[in-house]
Amino acid sequence: MTLKLQMTNRFIKQQKASVLTFFIVLFSLSSYAQVSNSIDSTTIKIGEEIIYKIEVKADSSALVVFPEGQTFSPLEMISSYAIDTTKREATFLLIKKYGLTQFDSGAYTIPKQKIIINNTTVFTDSLRIEVYPVVIDTTKQGLYDIKPMIAVEKAVGNWWIYGFITIASIAVIAYLMYWFIWRKKPLTEAEEIALFPPYDRAKMALKKLDDSNYLQTENLKEYYSELTFIIRKYLDEKVYDRALESTTDELVDRLKLLKEGNQIELSNNDIRNIETILKRADLVKFAKSAPDVALAEIDRKTIDIEIDQVKSALPEPTEAEKLKDKRYKEEQERRKKKKKVVLTVVLSLALILATLIGFIATYGFTYVKDTIIGNESKTLLEGNWVTSEYGFPPLTISTPKVLKRSEAQTPSELKEQVKNTMFSYGGLIEHLNIVVSTTKYTAPQQQTQQEQQEPKIDLNKAVDKGLKDWEQSGAINIVLNKEKFVTPRGAEGLKAFGTADLPTILSGKTEKGKYVILSFTSQNILQQVRITWKNNDDYTEEIVERIINSIELKPKAE
Repeated sequence: MTLKLQMTNRFIKQQKASVLTFFIVLFSLSSYAQVSNSIDSTTIKIGEEIIYKIEVKADSSALVVFPEGQTFSPLEMISSYAIDTTKREATFLLIKKYGLTQFDSGAYTIPKQKIIINNTTVFTDSLRIEVYPVVIDTTKQGLYDIKPMIAVEKAVGNWWIYGFITIASIAVIAYLMYWFIWRKKPLTEAEEIALFPPYDRAKMALKKLDDSNYLQTENLKEYYSELTFIIRKYLDEKVYDRALESTTDELVDRLKLLKEGNQIELSNNDIRNIETILKRADLVKFAKSAPDVALAEIDRKTIDIEIDQVKSALPEPTEAEKLKDKRYKEEQERRKKKKKVVLTVVLSLALILATLIGFIATYGFTYVKDTIIGNESKTLLEGNWVTSEYGFPPLTISTPKVLKRSEAQTPSELKEQVKNTMFSYGGLIEHLNIVVSTTKYTAPQQQTQQEQQEPKIDLNKAVDKGLKDWEQSGAINIVLNKEKFVTPRGAEGLKAFGTADLPTILSGKTEKGKYVILSFTSQNILQQVRITWKNNDDYTEEIVERIINSIELKPKAE
C-alpha cells in the first residue's frame, strides 16, 4: 500500500512538472515573439496583385529573418516591400509585405511561411484565395473565330552593316591593286623615247646633245662621252650587241669583219670616220686632250651622217626576223601581265592571311575555322532561339529550334490511366536531341471511390524507365549521376546526368555522348526534359547549358 501511494505521488509530481514546463515555454514564447499573417483580399482577378502581410512582435534585441524568394508557390511573388518597424515600449513590431499574383484562374493555397527569430523557427498559417478570370461582356464585344496564321517578316538585324564593311573593304583593296598594279601609268620621257626605233632614238639623242651647254662651257669630256655613247648604243642595237662594252679597237675590228663577211654594206671611209671620232673621244676622256670646239661640232655632224650610213648599210629584216621580233614583244607583254597576276595573287593571299591571323588572335582558331567551314552546333547556338510553353501545367523552355509534337509510345492497356504529350527536336541517333514530355496519371475506373487516390510519382523510377527506353533504342554503357535541381523561380526537381554510348545512323554502331534528364512532379503529373548530345564540343555544351538555365515551371491551379 505504501509503495502504491509513493508511485501515485511520483506520478502526480511528474504531471505537475510537465504542466508547469508547458506553461513556462508557452509564456516564454508569447513574451518572446508573436507572429501573425494576413492578406488584404481572399479573391482577386487574374494578374491582380494581392498584399500578403507578416507581422512579428519581438524583443528589441531579437534577430528576425523573413522569407525571401519564390516561397509562395503556387502564387508568384512580384514585389518584396521594405520592412516597416514600429517601437512599442520594450518590443518592436516588424511588418513585412509581399506583392503576390497568379495568372491562371482557380483556387490556390498560400503555403506556410518560415520565420526565424534568433534560433527559433516559427511558421505562419496557410491562406486560401480564389483567382477569377476576367469576365468579357459579349453584348458589347463580340466573340470571333481564331485568326489564321500569317507570315511575319524576319527582322533585318545588323548583318547589312557587316556586309557593307566587307564590300567597302574589298572595293578599297581592289582599287588600290588596280591603281598600283594594273593601271596603265603615264610614261616618263625616257619610257616614251624607249618606244621609238633605235634610229629615231639616236637622232633624238643628238638633238638633245645640241640643246645642252657642253660646248658653251667647253665641257668637252662630257660632250664626247655623250656623242660616242649615241653611236655605240645605235651600233649595239643594230650591228654588234657588245658595242657598248668593247674598246675602240675591238669595235672597229668587228665592223671590218662584218664588212668583209658582207653582213653590212659599210664603206672603209665610214669605218675610218667612226674610228677617228672614237679615238679622239678616248683622248679627251682619258688623256685630257682639248680639241677645238669647231672640231667637236664637225665630229657631231660626222656621227649624224654615219648613223644614216649605218642605217642604209643594214639589210632589210626578213619576214622571219620581223615575226621573231613580234613574238619577242608579245612575250614581253605576257611576262609583264604574268608578273601583275602573280603580284596580285601574292598580295591578296597576304591580306587574307593577315585577316585570318587577326581574327584568330581575337576569337581563337576553332571559332574562325568553324565560321569559315561551318559547324552545325555553332549555327544552332548563334541562330534565333525560340522560347515557348509546352504541356500543362506549362513548362517554359528556350531551344534553338521549335519543338514539334511527337507521338508518345504508351501501352494500350495503360492508355486510360496515362495521358502523355511529347514535343521534341532531333532524335537519339542525331547529334542533339531535345524532348519535353508531360505525363498525367489517373486511377483505374474500376476502383471504388475510397480506393481512387492520385498515384504518387517516384522521380527516381521515372528516370530509370527513361534510361531503359534508351537502352532498348541502342544506348549502352550509361553512367548515371543524380542531384537536386532548382529552377530560377524555385521549382524543385531531380536532375539525372552522365555519359553514354549513343546509337548512330549506322546499325550497331555507337558514339560517345552525354545526357541530362530533368524531372518534375506536381500531384499526379510528371514533367521531364530529356537532352542527349554527341558532338562533345564547346558549342553543344553551351547550347545545353542555355537550355537548362531557361527551364521554368508554371504552377498548376488547384
